[in-house]
Parts: sequence; C-alpha cells; structure tokens
Amino acid sequence: MATDQIPARVTATDAATALIRKLKDIHGPLMFHQSGGCCDGSAPMCFPDGEFKTGDQDVLLGEIEGSPFYIGRAQFEYWRHTQLIIDVVDGRGGMFSLEGPEGKRFLTRSRIFTDDEWNALKHAEQGNEQSKTEAGT
Repeated sequence: MATDQIPARVTATDAATALIRKLKDIHGPLMFHQSGGCCDGSAPMCFPDGEFKTGDQDVLLGEIEGSPFYIGRAQFEYWRHTQLIIDVVDGRGGMFSLEGPEGKRFLTRSRIFTDDEWNALKHAEQGNEQSKTEAGT
C-alpha cells in the first residue's frame, strides 16, 4: 500500500451493502452505531438517520454506502488498530436495528491494520489534529 493511501476504518461486504441499499429504499437515509454491549451485544445497529442520538463520546469512523457509522469513544480506543468490516448473516438482529424484519442481522468482523496502513492513519490523524488546532476548534 502506498503511504499516501489512507485505509477506511469501516468497510462493508457486498452482502451488507446490498442489504443497506434495500433498507434505504424502505426507510430512507440510514446511520449506524457500533454497539458496545448491553442488550444487543456488540452488534452494529442500523437506524433511520438521526434517530440514534450521538454525542461527544461517539466517534464517526466513516461511511458505508453513504451512511455514517459511529462507535463509542471508549470502544474506539480499544479497537483503533482494527478495520471494522460490516457483514450480514441470516438470523434475527438487535431488537432496535432495522434489518431484523428482513431475517438478517449485521455482524462486525475485523482485521488488524498492516504497519503501513497504521502509519498512514496515524499521519492523517496527526494532520487533522494540527488543522483543528490551527483553526481554533
């Protein structure tokens, strides 16, 4: 990988993107939040965009199929060295997640970033922090 390429922190399989497109057709714009446990385990949860309230303790990892994907900051710190790969399998998902009635559930797989990918991410994040400091935000 060239050092100027920054890997996505979150991606989706073809099966997941197909389901996301179907859910968008039914529900309109979507958003995702990687659950950190409790009632729905550690499943990625899918909501109509804006229905799940995010705050200062949430990190926007990126987008899948044009839908924002968030994770809690504490969980992000634990998983920051990994790329999340959103997949879909048969079965009932979380009770609040939109895919449940489709007989499918989203599932998070992951892989550890390579050294080159990790270095590119660190460099990009340091540049973003420097830009925010210079802008006074």
